Amino acid sequence: MIIDVHAHFVPPSVIETLADRGLDFGINLVESEPGCHCCKFESGIQIRPFFDALTDVDIRLDEMSKVGIEHQVLSMWTDIFGYEMSASKGLAWHRLMNECLADVCEAHHGIFSWMASGPLQDAEKAARELERSMKAGAVGTVVATHVDHRNLGECNLDEFWSTCVELDAPVFLHPAQPIAPKRATKFALNQVVAYTNDTTLTVGSLISSGVLDRFPDLQLVLSHGGGSTPWLIGRFDRMYKATSHKITGTVAEQLPSAYLKQLYYDTILHHGPALRFLRDLVGVDRLLLGTDLPFPPGDPNPLKTLKEAEFSSAEMQKITDTNPRMLYKL
Repeated sequence: MIIDVHAHFVPPSVIETLADRGLDFGINLVESEPGCHCCKFESGIQIRPFFDALTDVDIRLDEMSKVGIEHQVLSMWTDIFGYEMSASKGLAWHRLMNECLADVCEAHHGIFSWMASGPLQDAEKAARELERSMKAGAVGTVVATHVDHRNLGECNLDEFWSTCVELDAPVFLHPAQPIAPKRATKFALNQVVAYTNDTTLTVGSLISSGVLDRFPDLQLVLSHGGGSTPWLIGRFDRMYKATSHKITGTVAEQLPSAYLKQLYYDTILHHGPALRFLRDLVGVDRLLLGTDLPFPPGDPNPLKTLKEAEFSSAEMQKITDTNPRMLYKL
């Protein structure tokens, strides 16, 4: 079975609920242009509009068929996670999204699985929502890589990480940059650079703050091939050796590179030599097929990408079936 672990979907029922009672969550459904609607949060953040390929099941099934994807592990769009919301409204919002996504997967059993999300601004509430969601059929959890601009390793999330370990729930780390940094507003630099930097910053914080030492069984899945982490790992190691940990705040027990094989990585790199480097660095057992459907930076033909990267049939079998089936217990 060809399994895609990085694919986003927003059920129409989520948007319909926002249209009916969005203010219950502190979210306005705004018509940004005729026929196009988007979320505007109480904080003032306004997200890009929803679009058909993100919300239409028939379009998704057709896209999967065209490229040979047989199963998708769906996750919500992290730009709409609203971690800056109050914890109570955040819990209600994520519960709505989880329940609606569960309904879609139940209606298309065997084709879709789903990852739950939660209000990471409150670790206890996020942990309880994950427990509820796993009982309802979730196969893991997805988190945005910062909480209101704070790296995850700098947030008090041990109760959440502990619950992920106890439930054996893989954690998919996905960047969120709904508003581009000033220097990344042009030339698609937000999508190319800012999103992947978001992942790299939070992975560095998770390693350096000791999260992976405290929770060695935590199963973290990094989007977009790990961002810049694999390419900068030598620099991470050098700074670990060359600087005072009292000054940097680093408490990691090992060199940063020692943690790389503790992580999983999707294949969305768009470059054969880069994919081969990642394989050689962390091992093929740590790679998972991803598309990032339906967003433009995604891989429109991931199986072709693996073939053009000169992966063997045995390696492709691991990446597309064995590894995701084992990790997500599919």
